[in-house]
Amino acid sequence: MALDLVRDPEITGTYIRNIPTEKPTEGVDIVEAPRGTLTHHYVTDEKGILTKVNLIVGTTNNYAPIAMSIQKAAKGLIRKGTEVSEGVLNKIEMAFRAYDPCFGCATHAIVGTAALEVRIFDSCGGKMLRSIGRG
Repeated sequence: MALDLVRDPEITGTYIRNIPTEKPTEGVDIVEAPRGTLTHHYVTDEKGILTKVNLIVGTTNNYAPIAMSIQKAAKGLIRKGTEVSEGVLNKIEMAFRAYDPCFGCATHAIVGTAALEVRIFDSCGGKMLRSIGRG
């Protein structure tokens, strides 16, 4: 299928791509990607050298629902007397990966594990009881 696509003049014809006739000074692109909407914004100097780059990745757009899903997963999995094992941490991390499956691999430490910290608070006063993490 990939070979058919790269040979398809409908999507690879020369009329699709505009070759710049002068040095651009600014450019913006928005692409829908597996991780969510990706926004690129570039600014260049008179030589075409990048002077400013602003990338807004899907994870940024999804911060609120990611935080809510992680909190819901943690509250559902951790109860008084629950041992917070590696398996429990993995299940909490899965709530994040539903939004951003690439993030875990992109942030692995040299030892090959994703950094993760779970803070456990009491249900009354919001006092932190303990912190469990890895990475």
